[in-house]
Amino acid sequence: MLLLIVLFPLIGFFSGSLFGRFLGQGVCYTTTSSVLFSFFFSLILFYDIINYGSIYKLDISPWIEVDSLNIEWCLYFDSLTSIMLIVVTGISTLVHLYSTEYMEFDPHLARFMSYLSLFTFFMLILVTAGNFLQMFVGWEGVGVSSYLLINFWFTRIQANKAAIKAMLVNRVGDFFILLALFTIYYTCNSLDYLTVFTMSLSTVNTSLISFGGLEIFTLDIICIFLFVGAMGKSAQLGLHTWLPDAMEGPTPVSALIHAATMVTAGVFLIARCSFLFEFSPIALDLIMFIGSATAFFASTTGLFQNDMKKVIAYSTCSQLGYMIFACGLSSYEVGIFHLSNHAFFKALLFLGAGSVIHAVADEQDMRKIGGLRCILPFSYAIMLIGSLALVGFPFLTGFYSKDIILEVAYSKYTVLGHLCYYLGTFAAFFTSFYSTRLLFLVFLAESNGNKWNILNAHEPSWRMSLPLFLLSILSISIGYITKDLFIGFGTNFWNNSIFILPQNYLLVDIEFIDLLYKQLPLILTISGASLAYFIYAFGLDSYYQIKKSELFKKFYNFLSRKWYFDRIYNEFIGQNFLYYSYELTYKDLDRGIIESFGSSGIINGVKEYSNLLKNYQSGHIFHYLLIFFIAILLSLFFIFLV
Repeated sequence: MLLLIVLFPLIGFFSGSLFGRFLGQGVCYTTTSSVLFSFFFSLILFYDIINYGSIYKLDISPWIEVDSLNIEWCLYFDSLTSIMLIVVTGISTLVHLYSTEYMEFDPHLARFMSYLSLFTFFMLILVTAGNFLQMFVGWEGVGVSSYLLINFWFTRIQANKAAIKAMLVNRVGDFFILLALFTIYYTCNSLDYLTVFTMSLSTVNTSLISFGGLEIFTLDIICIFLFVGAMGKSAQLGLHTWLPDAMEGPTPVSALIHAATMVTAGVFLIARCSFLFEFSPIALDLIMFIGSATAFFASTTGLFQNDMKKVIAYSTCSQLGYMIFACGLSSYEVGIFHLSNHAFFKALLFLGAGSVIHAVADEQDMRKIGGLRCILPFSYAIMLIGSLALVGFPFLTGFYSKDIILEVAYSKYTVLGHLCYYLGTFAAFFTSFYSTRLLFLVFLAESNGNKWNILNAHEPSWRMSLPLFLLSILSISIGYITKDLFIGFGTNFWNNSIFILPQNYLLVDIEFIDLLYKQLPLILTISGASLAYFIYAFGLDSYYQIKKSELFKKFYNFLSRKWYFDRIYNEFIGQNFLYYSYELTYKDLDRGIIESFGSSGIINGVKEYSNLLKNYQSGHIFHYLLIFFIAILLSLFFIFLV
């Protein structure tokens, strides 16, 4: 059964890629049912782990045996893995079902469905791996699958650019993951999870570099390398630029990448390696700051985006910041709790946005839609539930995990902890603002779109509506249902899958912080929503007057253009890199040294000297006699000198 959980999506991939032209629409049934079976088996495993605390390690076959390096293909199942399996297979099943209608008239439907299954398979490889190298196989696999899915409509130039950008940015993170693996093997002589985690205590005080009284500890280096690798996949500040552009793929791709799979890989990796991170305070502080800064940055950037999917994409980036933020506080279980909650309401938001886009002839600009509240009441209800869960409205799913992250941050009682608390709290304010703005412009404002699109707007059939309905129920209830299991006092669900040092455990301290700091996120959330509604419902004239001012234009451009990250990367890094690559690598090295002393240089040299010697072949005998005479004189001269 354990092996089938991973293999079923692979079977779905082969059914679509090898037999898609023969099965036709039948590919939808084979791929969706294969992922559904994987989900059912994941539920059975989850039930077994809850009741018996079981941990399974399934050895499949030897893989690499070189000297002391012995790596096997093996699957490891514990509490952390079971949660990820439920999230990945559950969301993937609903996305597969949704796609059967959303992509129904696409001529490459079989290829699309097979790519979805391949994506799911590699994500399952990642979360069930028993060693770092097998995890890296899944890590790279989801990267390749994301490239194929983002670039699915390969005739579109923007899709090509977005896919290449996602691949290149992720290569930066993958390089640091490789550095971490090399350092781990150098230190522990193994890449097996259990072996490395067991040796983590012995590597705490082992210095990798010692120079001038400065010591850099091996464990700090490993944890920082792992975190930078996680930054690439989970789109943290600095390596986040690929995530909004990934919207060029079909909407179900956005839901699958942003909700449950690729972007959560970094959070999973940090939680899996908690045995290492707990002994590296430097890495934990770095994770905490980067996570909170990402949450703040992405929430401000989403304020003035006009593409519906990009607004939701920046909300994903912001929520990923919260998850990383929680891991930096050593509250890995809270981070995973928010990950599982976020998967459901973010999938609901993306698929709900897809329903709206599908209804209005693929229009995504919110300024060109409007007035859909009465035309699409079901989609309006779906988007409303998803948005309320996202902003952390009381007693919906997001409320139980987002607020506790901020409470844990304040209870750390350090300057950095309080700074991160305020960054996360203001991020909640901006999140509620842009979520309300999205709802107002799409559903509540006066219709501002194409008349034909508005008149022909319609709700989807059951294949799209059923996943939306199920996700809406889960977005309301799953946080309340699972909070005691994941983060309740005395819960033994996590067993030994997550390790926290006693001095780093802060969940008890949140009961003793001032009530104001518990309520501040909710106060700012309500304030942000109220401000957005007031501006767009009653204060548009004043807003347009303010918008004309030079100061507001600069502020608007700064946020709408993503803090100029793309411009900085393109102009100061990309262009300079290309210029110096051309001047140094191409002109001086390739066309210079290598070409001069390489094979082409030798050929050109022989030709040149051959032409020179050819000029001495005059055909006159007195020229040859003169040369012989001069040569004899020179020879006699050198003989007498010696």
